[in-house]
Amino acid sequence: MGRLPSRRRAAIATHIELVKQHKRAMIRKYAESEDRRGATQILTTLVPYVLTWWGTVEYASVSAWVAVTAVPLLVLFTLRVFALMHECGHGSLFRSSSPNRWTGFLLGVISGMPQYVWSQHHNYHHAHNGNWQKYRGPYSTLSIDEYSALTALQQRMYRHKCSIAAAPLAGFIYLIFNPRLTWMRGTCGLVLHIVRAKMARTGVSVRECVASYRTRFWKTTTEYRHMFWNNVVLLSAWAFMVWACGAALFFLIYLLSVSIAGGVGIVLFTVQHNFEHAHATDSERWDPDTGAIEGTSFLVLPAWLNWFTINIGYHHIHHLSAAIPNYRLAQCHKEYRHLFRQVARLSLSKVRSAMQCILWDVRAQRIITLAEYREQIRCGSS
Repeated sequence: MGRLPSRRRAAIATHIELVKQHKRAMIRKYAESEDRRGATQILTTLVPYVLTWWGTVEYASVSAWVAVTAVPLLVLFTLRVFALMHECGHGSLFRSSSPNRWTGFLLGVISGMPQYVWSQHHNYHHAHNGNWQKYRGPYSTLSIDEYSALTALQQRMYRHKCSIAAAPLAGFIYLIFNPRLTWMRGTCGLVLHIVRAKMARTGVSVRECVASYRTRFWKTTTEYRHMFWNNVVLLSAWAFMVWACGAALFFLIYLLSVSIAGGVGIVLFTVQHNFEHAHATDSERWDPDTGAIEGTSFLVLPAWLNWFTINIGYHHIHHLSAAIPNYRLAQCHKEYRHLFRQVARLSLSKVRSAMQCILWDVRAQRIITLAEYREQIRCGSS
């Protein structure tokens, strides 16, 4: 598969230039947060979330079906919790940093993710969206050369990892397992470092030992502090819930709802950047606005799912400016829809096929499906 025809490339370049001309006015008009709307979104999320848990615990002893029927609702509210946490990480839910920071921390505890640490990684994604040499999504999308270098077993494992069927497992690892393991491994390493430093130099302070510790699990002491308190508060909440309703009931519902919510979130995030012929370039040719328009999809979701995902389907606008709060994305899209003709539109029915787009064609600067890759191999060998 070759590059795009020159006429098509010229049309895209002209359109991107038009987007650049209107971008500043768009941001000036819509990048304004409202504390009342942000607070309303938090209340309409946390109140029903808590009530659902209360009702489940209260009536589960009457019928096991109560616990079963509560899981889908908890999945949706957990998805909304994570999406609002994401909004706080961008500092766009409320006007000032303090409510964004404290609300984000609380939502991070509920979703299982240390919010501050996660937001640092997520901001890296925003800073390099469309540059697949720098960032390749939650599944670390392989280039066609990297994929072809794998053994048959490794290729099969990669395909399975990127499938919808494996998404709940990915959600479990992403939201429940990794944040706890990372904290524990890093903390054990820190304690050993302090002990060794104290034994080597009796006059060194603990503060100095902490400052000199280097690990791949966090970059700054601020990140570690957020990891520490996220895990302490979350594990305390686990202990309380086990006391309140029993370990079996709590962990059955909690692990299912959080894992499935995490899996749904990963799938939705993936298809907003991995779809047929999504723009995927390298550092040399990268342009952020091209990445937002050509490398980001518009998920056309039903109204109820837009509510639970706080309009994250308008992802093209979100990548033009993360400062635009979720409750302004739809209106922004409506007013500037003439700028978004080039944005790929995906409905729920197309999500499964988009999840087949798991290879980066470096030469063509786009994402392709496994079927296209196999066709390239067939044509190359014929």
